[in-house]
Amino acid sequence: MSLLKFSIFHPILMLSAFFGTADGFYECMMLECVYSTGDYSDMVFLVSMSFNKVVDAQYNSTLGKFVGFTEPGERNAERWNKNQAFMQGLKADVDTVCRHYAKIADSSVLDKTVLPKVKVSSVKQTEGRHPAVLMCSAYEFYPKKIKVSWLSDGELMTSEVTSTMELADGDWYYQIHSELEYTPKSGEKISCVVEHASSPQPIVKDWNPSISEADRNKIAIGSSGLVLGITIAAAGLIYYKKKSTGRVLVPN
Repeated sequence: MSLLKFSIFHPILMLSAFFGTADGFYECMMLECVYSTGDYSDMVFLVSMSFNKVVDAQYNSTLGKFVGFTEPGERNAERWNKNQAFMQGLKADVDTVCRHYAKIADSSVLDKTVLPKVKVSSVKQTEGRHPAVLMCSAYEFYPKKIKVSWLSDGELMTSEVTSTMELADGDWYYQIHSELEYTPKSGEKISCVVEHASSPQPIVKDWNPSISEADRNKIAIGSSGLVLGITIAAAGLIYYKKKSTGRVLVPN
C-alpha cells in the first residue's frame, strides 16, 4: 500500500506523522516530494524515519533503497529493503503520487498572476555635483519573475541603475526596488518600465519632478501647522472677546 495516499503539498511536498509515548519518546515519519524543474524530471521521493529528532533511516528514490544512519536504523533499513512489495510501492509513488499531485498543486498556483502596484519616488535630491536618486518600487505581485528598467526620453538607461533588490513578502507575494542615479536635465522625461506576466503590456510610470515627494511632505506639514495656528488664534480671540464683554473701566 502506498505511503502517500493523504497529503498536503507544496513546492516541497511533505507529510509528517508523529507518534509519542507516555515516557516522552517520539517517533516521526516524514514523506517528501522534492523537485525544482517544471517537467518534474528531477523528482525525488524521500521517506525519513526519526526517533527523538534523530534520523534513523531514510528512503531515497534516487538510490531506490533505505539507508540506516543509526544501529536500529540499519537493522530496519535491511529489513525494509528485503520487502520487495513494499519497495515496489515506494518506487511507484514517485509517479503515481509525487508527480501526479505536484502537477495538480502547481496548476492551481503557477497559472495565477497578480498585477504589481508600481510607484516612482525621489530618494535623494541633487546637491551640487552629487546626482539625484530615484526609486521605482513594485509591490504585491505574483509570480516572482519580473523586469524593471528605466527610460530617458524613450531611451534605455543602464549604467545609471545603481541597485535592484527583490524581496519575498512571505505571503506568496513579492516586491522589487530599483534605484536610478541621474543628473536632472531640463525637459528630460524619466520613466520606470515594469514587465510582468500579469500585464499584457509593460507598465510605465513617469517621474514628475515638478514637486518632489519631500517637498510635498513639507508643504503638507506647513499647511497643517498654519491651519492649527489660525485655529488657536481664533479661539484665543473669541475667549478674549467674551471676557471683555460687560467689563466696566473705573478711572483712577
